[in-house]
Amino acid sequence: MEVIAAAGLAAFLVTTGVMHFLTPDYFRTLVPAWFRRQRLLVSASGAAEIVVGVLVLVPRTRAAGSLSAAVLVTCYLVSHVDAVRRARPDRPRLLERPVGAVARLVVNVLYIVWAVAVARSGP
Repeated sequence: MEVIAAAGLAAFLVTTGVMHFLTPDYFRTLVPAWFRRQRLLVSASGAAEIVVGVLVLVPRTRAAGSLSAAVLVTCYLVSHVDAVRRARPDRPRLLERPVGAVARLVVNVLYIVWAVAVARSGP
């Protein structure tokens, strides 16, 4: 079961990282407007997710990679908390409404829990 959880986490990270480069406009919408250099942040976080995903996939570096994934996704919480703060019920996109913004935050907390669980399961 631990191998499946690690492989799933690795696949999730690598896929999401690649998507940062294939659909950068979408990921820029997730970056708070007050952050500068949104394009650079999207590219850097995408590259980081790919590298961390590969670390999770390799048994020898799995624990370090999984903890790195937890730290990386924890950094993203700034964006999700900002989305909750800015959410309004009349917004057209679900992720911009309170329920969608809170769901986004909760899902990211679950990603952190997943990464920590993989790190604790050992190689």
